[in-house]
Amino acid sequence: MISVPRWLLLVLAALFSAYHVVLGVISLTVPDSPWPALVALALYAVATALSLWPVRRARMPDWLAALNLAVSIVLPMLVTSQLDPNNDNGYATWYVAAVGTLMTITAARRQLVAAWLGVIALAVQTVVWAGPLALGELGVIGSIVWVAIAHMLSAALAGAARATRRYAQAEREAAAWQAAQDAHLFEGRMRLAHTQRLAAPMLRRIADEDHSLTDAERRECRTLEAAIRDEIRGRMLLTDAVRQAVKRARDRGATVTLLDEGGIDDLDEASRDRVLSQLADALDATRADRLIARTAAEGSPVAVTVVGLRGGGEDEVAQSEDAEVDLWMEIPRAG
Repeated sequence: MISVPRWLLLVLAALFSAYHVVLGVISLTVPDSPWPALVALALYAVATALSLWPVRRARMPDWLAALNLAVSIVLPMLVTSQLDPNNDNGYATWYVAAVGTLMTITAARRQLVAAWLGVIALAVQTVVWAGPLALGELGVIGSIVWVAIAHMLSAALAGAARATRRYAQAEREAAAWQAAQDAHLFEGRMRLAHTQRLAAPMLRRIADEDHSLTDAERRECRTLEAAIRDEIRGRMLLTDAVRQAVKRARDRGATVTLLDEGGIDDLDEASRDRVLSQLADALDATRADRLIARTAAEGSPVAVTVVGLRGGGEDEVAQSEDAEVDLWMEIPRAG
């Protein structure tokens, strides 16, 4: 893609605008009085300088667009007030191209309504002053064409800018999605490797036909099964400290359930470490028979809710109905 430096465009526009000023100066002998033309030249020079002044914002301010529109209306009135429409005024009609240039700059800087109103006012004034044929003779049609071209280019560039923003946003979303997929894949591999380290020794003992599992090994199998279930359902709730606290709770006979439903996925590492450190301390501090740690809903001020139950029957329904609440703790998201 070939790009043109902005400063070069500004210099070219300034030179083109200065050309109209030169034409106005060398034709000051044509009008009956040069003073209105001098005022018009000064107004045009100021409006053009303000319009071409290098700024960060591409869109022209509304006050400057209103100023340019006012100049485009006043310029023809000042100059033609000292000209005879029946004579060949030559370069003394410099104001036509000047207004066209100023309105083209206004259109290029995305003030299209002001630009069109300016050239329409120029056309109306020309018809009133010299008749409809003067629209072609004085170059008013050319000024209208330049504004139309600037309008189309401005619309095309605005559309291209919107498309570029959409493509950039889509690219960022695709990159974020790919990063999330890579992270999930990496996390899955890490958890699979951790599970393999946990279960492989016991699986080899189970597969050994010459080895009969003892009661202690059967209890170890149940503990391993619960630990593997934690890796699947616990996800972000698991750290080394939490794993050790859960193991100690199970070793003393408690039933521990970890449920991560995505409520702490958006926490930064420091906040998550704080929350999980409090979770590990809570699991170590209680002597409840049944412990449940669950992440709160997304957007809740609570990060993790910990419930400890003591007593109850043998089955799950009896445990829920007859158990006594030994622990109820809500760990906040903010420290």
